[in-house]
Amino acid sequence: MTKHIQWDGQLSQEGFDILKGEGGCIVCPTKVGYIIMTSDKAGLERKFEAKERNRNKPGVVLCGSMDELRALAQLNPEIEAFYQKHWDEDILLGCILPWREDAYAKLQAFGDGREELMTDVRGTSCFVIKFGKAGEQIAKEMWEKEGKMVYASSANPSGKGNRGKVEGIGERIEGAVDLVIEADDYVASIQPDKTIETRYEQGVMVSMVDAEGNLIPEQGAGSRSVNTCPVVIRKGLDIDKIMMHLSDHFNSWNFRQGEYY
Repeated sequence: MTKHIQWDGQLSQEGFDILKGEGGCIVCPTKVGYIIMTSDKAGLERKFEAKERNRNKPGVVLCGSMDELRALAQLNPEIEAFYQKHWDEDILLGCILPWREDAYAKLQAFGDGREELMTDVRGTSCFVIKFGKAGEQIAKEMWEKEGKMVYASSANPSGKGNRGKVEGIGERIEGAVDLVIEADDYVASIQPDKTIETRYEQGVMVSMVDAEGNLIPEQGAGSRSVNTCPVVIRKGLDIDKIMMHLSDHFNSWNFRQGEYY
């Protein structure tokens, strides 16, 4: 049986130790439910096998700090300011971005082919911040102490939610990972006014690239009707706040639920 532990609000040393080892794979709570976390190609293979997930979707990189985000993803000043606003307000946000050339070279330098599982055909990934304390603590420690990034997918069969309950991850995923960190109460506390049926089970995703995967250009304060602009491609937790921040930071942006993703 896979070991279960209760998150106590502090860094899970056991989870951290597993992820810094080769092929480690754990389930961890977030603001919107449970995710599978791993840190290398062997762990990614285990994740895909556990979820039976399509490999054409952008990989998810969990950033434990703004410094990590800046080191990994291509940004422009407008996008960086947009991320910083959500960081400061503790709002879960994921954006599709290209990798920095030097960061992608380091990804390839691992020599295990993980870049094929971490990017889509355009070479982009989804870089996520403020996804939940338990995972943020591990991601920050992994980056600062081990120089490693953490990758993730939702901990449920592809296309099905876990309802924010550890029991919802399913037997297949539970049996495929090394550790399950439980925190149902924490997950429930993020959307206290929602029921199991009405709560968001995912975070908002915004595409910051064009159709070829290139970073969108800066708009500037005086621009209007810009076609190559941020696109909300998945609604989720705090969509109202994120759309307001989009309106504050960009004169042009789009809502295209489900586009590409």
